[in-house]
Amino acid sequence: MPAPLSVVIPTLNAAAELPECLGSLMEGVSEGLIHELIISDGGSEDATTEIAADVGASLVTGPASRGGQLRRGCAVAKGDWLLVLHADTQLSPGWAAVVAQHLEGAGDEGRQRAPAYFNLRFRAKGLAPSLVAGWANLRSRLFGLPYGDQGLLISRAAYLEAGAYPDQPLMEDVELAKRLSNLQALAVEARTSAARYQRDGWLCRGGRNLLTLLRFLLGADPKTLARSYHK
Repeated sequence: MPAPLSVVIPTLNAAAELPECLGSLMEGVSEGLIHELIISDGGSEDATTEIAADVGASLVTGPASRGGQLRRGCAVAKGDWLLVLHADTQLSPGWAAVVAQHLEGAGDEGRQRAPAYFNLRFRAKGLAPSLVAGWANLRSRLFGLPYGDQGLLISRAAYLEAGAYPDQPLMEDVELAKRLSNLQALAVEARTSAARYQRDGWLCRGGRNLLTLLRFLLGADPKTLARSYHK
């Protein structure tokens, strides 16, 4: 059976984080799960593209916009399933077995086609990281709106049926999630960087993210939101 997964990672000056992200994927290579690695770069000026070349990744380039980068990367994917990760996210050990079990679906075709995401955990210690991650995981379960830093595992057929990632600079993950049904949480941690929270403050950044989500759901333009978000 051919390896089913096309891994798609959007990057922009991600050289500091990308190697650890790729390192966490190695068990998927060993288990015969990963068909290809696609790096969709938005114009990095550091060593990101050299790292991609060193590991034999397919490199897709274009304007910096996470939605556009993901759309371009997924468009060239050849695997039956897409595994979308951010460059600053590392999957916890044992993820390959959990994903393999999900793909097999225990003979249940409905489950086999179900898209999935992982449980968020910040690579930081303390109460604040636990509370923020806990809220993100609860939001995902209650409302079916995981963010991109929780990863996405989706069949290519279901991805195309949902209309693909929109070419927008922010909330592309939420927009796609809104079109999906039966999103499932897998027993794998997506261990992501806490740099923005540590820089801005956990309460400030968390509140800002929640406000951005609410404004988007109420119809705000993603380009306008992106300008505020990246200040």
